[in-house]
Amino acid sequence: MPSFDEVLKEAGEFGRFQKRVFFLLSQTGITFSSLFASIVFLGRAPDNFWCRIPGAAELSERCGWTLEEERNFTVLPLHLGNESISGECERLDVTWDTSVSCTSQLSRYGNHSTGNLPLAPCHDNWVYEQPHSSIVSEYDLVCGNAWMLDLSQAILNLGFLVGAFILGYAADRYGRILIYLLSCLGVGICGIIVAFSPNFTVFLIFRFLQGMFGKGTWMTSYVIVTEIVGSDQRIVGIVIQIFFTMGILILPGIAYLIPTWQGIQLAISLPNFLFLLYYWVVPESPRWLLTRKKGEKALKIMRNIAKHNGKFLSPHYSEITISSEEVSNPSFLDLVRTPQMRRNTLILMYAWFTSALIYQGLVMRLGIIGGNLYLDFFISAAVELPAAFLIIVTIDRIGRRLPFAASNIVASIACLITAFLPEEIPWLKTTVATLGRLSITIAFEVVYLVNSELYPTTLRNFGVSLCSSLCDLGGIIAPFLLFRLAAIWLELPLIIFSILAAVCGLLVLLLPETKGISLPETVEDVEQLPCHFGKCGKKWKHRDTNSYI
Repeated sequence: MPSFDEVLKEAGEFGRFQKRVFFLLSQTGITFSSLFASIVFLGRAPDNFWCRIPGAAELSERCGWTLEEERNFTVLPLHLGNESISGECERLDVTWDTSVSCTSQLSRYGNHSTGNLPLAPCHDNWVYEQPHSSIVSEYDLVCGNAWMLDLSQAILNLGFLVGAFILGYAADRYGRILIYLLSCLGVGICGIIVAFSPNFTVFLIFRFLQGMFGKGTWMTSYVIVTEIVGSDQRIVGIVIQIFFTMGILILPGIAYLIPTWQGIQLAISLPNFLFLLYYWVVPESPRWLLTRKKGEKALKIMRNIAKHNGKFLSPHYSEITISSEEVSNPSFLDLVRTPQMRRNTLILMYAWFTSALIYQGLVMRLGIIGGNLYLDFFISAAVELPAAFLIIVTIDRIGRRLPFAASNIVASIACLITAFLPEEIPWLKTTVATLGRLSITIAFEVVYLVNSELYPTTLRNFGVSLCSSLCDLGGIIAPFLLFRLAAIWLELPLIIFSILAAVCGLLVLLLPETKGISLPETVEDVEQLPCHFGKCGKKWKHRDTNSYI
């Protein structure tokens, strides 16, 4: 009986069929990245708001004041009395009598006496010039409630984390395409509910669920793509990242054209319903079918792939070799039971955590240093495009491990240099920081590919999902780490990023090299993968030369 890789080579490793599936599933990257970074525009700070004095609303309506007139009557005297008070988070502790004339009831106080009036914190009487432009104005996430905005992003990343465990496990047990389609449905439904949430609690609950299902769509689409192509074509795992970047590039344009946060939320959520049409054009992963002892179905799909690729499978193929490894429900213990699997798992978990923490930290740092939000966001996304092309031209020539390590080391050096460059030469500081962003993007994209190549088919989706869950943990920590440390010293987060990236660059040198090697089918295959640092497997057959490495 032929092996799966032998049948795949005869059917076509990256023919018309795989290219179609790759293009269709890659669209998931656009919607997922938009969800991933949407908080930048959903939660943008309102341009102008102030705290309304009790009774002022009724008087304003009765007297026909404009918002500008009401603001002048309430906030201006407060500011004149104490220039350090802007009127956004504090108000004068007075109540307006709505039965009197339409003149400001603060006019009888002079500037000096107004400054002596007692102050009270504002709780729920904020007035916004654009009340539905973001969730900040929708749910009053200002002043003492500003931390809730960070919470909303942490909740999304928590959803990613839970989705990695639950849906990663489900995809290995019930099938890739089934979980992909259910996840697309979940993202669409939860996205609509988020857009029309009556309060912030409902918003958080369904944002968490949208994050959970969103992670399911991204991880399963990535695994399907890497499992239906030959080892020489697994570079598609890097190319698919370009679509992730495309989503980041498109997002500021969507936010610029759509004035409300509800409109932005719907624009990034509704396309997920279109992915349900893939039920008729994207098959189940034949590799996964083999691990579930469904060889006949796998062979049927392979014959269909060969037909679409203009090739023909030998009629003598009545069955494909099924892994002799016992199929069981995957668990974390399966990932650390043997020495090489344990080493791979721990290093990959750290690499995911570091890449995500630094990547999100550098993105959010744009909000601290100021500038045009739409333009800066677009430029920072455009910086990521060369990353995929640099990987494509190097990874099949010099392997996975060296670019993986080098990108982390360069990111570490760039962050360290940026921290100590003087503010007087902003162009140099921006250039070096951009180099750091490019380098950590390369590391982020390589870890996707390496992760899928270092686990056997029976554990691949679960292994990728579990290791990448540390990415979500990094995403949860990133906003709190960035803003708390920046409050001490603006560049302190860059020092932490530099240390984390340097350690990661050294650790990934201990991983096996997977250039030109067939995807492992069993844990035993993983244990035999070759490496040049540390004690790894001694023999592994190169898929093209059939010689042992």
